[in-house]
Amino acid sequence: MAKTAKRPSGKPAIIHDQKLVRGNGGELHQIVGDDNAVLTTAQGGLVSDDQNSLRIGERGPTVLEDFHFREKIFHFDHERIPERVVHARGYGAHGYFETYDSLAKYTRADIFQRAGEKTPAFVRFSTVAGSKGSFDLARDVRGFAVKLYTKEGNWDIVGNNIPVFFIQDAIKFPDMVHAVKEEPDRAFPQAQSAHDNFWDFISLTPESMHMIMWVMSDRAIPRSFRFMEGFGVHTFRFLNAKDESTFVKFHWKPKLGLQSVVWNEAVKINGADPDFHRRDLWQAIQSGKFPEWELRVQLFDQAFADNFAFDVLDPTKIIPEEELEPIPVGRLVLDRMPDNFFAETEQVAFMTQNVPPGVDFSNDPLLQGRNFSYLDTQLKRLGSANFTHIPINAPKCPFHHFQQDGHMAMRNPVGRANYQPNSFGEGPRESPQRGFRSFADAEEGQKVRLRAESFADHYSQARQFFNSQTPPEQRHIAMALTFELSKVETPVIRERMVSHLLNIDEGLGVTVAGKLGIQEMPKPADAAVVPRDDLEPSPALSIIENGPDSFAGRKVGVLVGSGTDAALLKKLQSAIEKEGATMEVVAPKVGGVEAGDGSWIEARHMIDGGPSVLFDAIAVLLSEEGADRLAKESAARDFVADAFAHLKFIAFVQSSSPLFVKAGVATDADEGLISLDGVSGINAFVQSCRRLRLWGREPAVKL
Repeated sequence: MAKTAKRPSGKPAIIHDQKLVRGNGGELHQIVGDDNAVLTTAQGGLVSDDQNSLRIGERGPTVLEDFHFREKIFHFDHERIPERVVHARGYGAHGYFETYDSLAKYTRADIFQRAGEKTPAFVRFSTVAGSKGSFDLARDVRGFAVKLYTKEGNWDIVGNNIPVFFIQDAIKFPDMVHAVKEEPDRAFPQAQSAHDNFWDFISLTPESMHMIMWVMSDRAIPRSFRFMEGFGVHTFRFLNAKDESTFVKFHWKPKLGLQSVVWNEAVKINGADPDFHRRDLWQAIQSGKFPEWELRVQLFDQAFADNFAFDVLDPTKIIPEEELEPIPVGRLVLDRMPDNFFAETEQVAFMTQNVPPGVDFSNDPLLQGRNFSYLDTQLKRLGSANFTHIPINAPKCPFHHFQQDGHMAMRNPVGRANYQPNSFGEGPRESPQRGFRSFADAEEGQKVRLRAESFADHYSQARQFFNSQTPPEQRHIAMALTFELSKVETPVIRERMVSHLLNIDEGLGVTVAGKLGIQEMPKPADAAVVPRDDLEPSPALSIIENGPDSFAGRKVGVLVGSGTDAALLKKLQSAIEKEGATMEVVAPKVGGVEAGDGSWIEARHMIDGGPSVLFDAIAVLLSEEGADRLAKESAARDFVADAFAHLKFIAFVQSSSPLFVKAGVATDADEGLISLDGVSGINAFVQSCRRLRLWGREPAVKL
């Protein structure tokens, strides 16, 4: 029944079962947080389904008339200025893509027609949740967006360092991002998912469970952009000259292998150097050690898709590499930093809908929504429909169109005719032969808001991912979940999340519940599809199993003091550089120290500003006098203690022992401490460093 309330004018206002409060000026305001209210559009239209976008059939394409999704994503895309709503903190570099062999059998995309051809590229790496001013080592997904300036226009592969995503339908993207961002009533925490809103959403969204395993793994705290994979996430199509379709998924594999940090290390890196990833990429390129990735593709036909255990259109699923081996098709090399960060990295605009002829989309509902969303985002962020006039976004191939005017137009069509068709023979015309053609797939079905039943298994691949990890990596997932959920203040959310974990791995659920102090174990969450236990582990999903076979690209920090053996230092540096790694000297003062032979050793860091968390391994080359002096310095003690706790390989000379004693680290504690006093010490240290970390030490340090 309608109610009435008095307006300041004395006229009645009709209020349809809504709560109102009067403002300071006497005006009436609706309270939109009514628990019994029905969700509406901004125009007041009642919403029947906020979980699924409108599509043709269960697995068909998204329908343009879906005004609720359009309004929801439109408003979301325009929420922030001027930084990106998500992926705000990013860093980019120029380079090129080199094609290995022709892929004409599968695609007519020009970039894949000629072996050895190089295509200009720009890549932007980013975190998702934090603002531009957040830190690099947040536990977060990393954006891995590649813009290829092909001869047929720009191709944007807008992916992440994780091959799956939180949600299956783009209509839920605003909800997912709202939940992970800082809570709106208090504006914190920044760049963190360890809070009630995020885990409340996740615990109510079973489709997120596979992604949660990835985000709680070490994949979310990479050591460097150079040591992480990239994925196109979605299933796309290749179309050849005959318009024959082959499904394709994109993988970027780092030449230097995979590597992450441990959580305690990440926390300390953020304090020591919040720009750690940026600095790492800058230094690598400036020193000529250009990062490189290999593009590999998983190619499959409709028959494979029909017989695969899961739906290839589901963005929360992968095709294990052991089941469908990715084929190498080219390499990506980054060899030049931008001339200006804002002009290029900040203004670069990536859009999933930017594809060349010969590449097409699947009906993945998340991909369909992203294709819809990105154009709005660029207009809001860059201020004009002419954002393609900005050099970093402009194609490097010839382009011709009739788009004109608007804010910041740098070029307009030349001549009399600015339309097509025209009687003057002016201007460009379409080309059915050369232009983009969509795959002529047959679509049928009712217009429905419905999630396909083939999308309903939310736990099986999450279980497979967990079972594919090594014991240290499984421990890290449990530790990450425990930490994150310990920051959740609402007990029912913690318990609900544990009920999901029990469907993934009972031991994982019991471990997390025990560490959280949950007195009564909840029942496993109701599953739409009973989780499978017959999926074989996939070693390709483990970072440790896919580490490097050398120490190349890594960094050793060497602590020196007055009286350090300069000759030994020089030999160590030579061996490290021969391995393809770099060495940086840490000293009591940044100016350096006088060596035992009277020479001067230049230092890159002073001990207070060069903690061991910045390095992949350390060496301590102190004289007895230098060790006695630095043993009194807390920063020096932490240099050794943290390196040991973070499972790093440590080289030392016996004269450094006083510092080790004060740091509480025995020089014979394990095989990861290597003496350089012998003839073979340096080689033994460098060879050990190829393992990156001594995982067998972890149970003893219990971080």
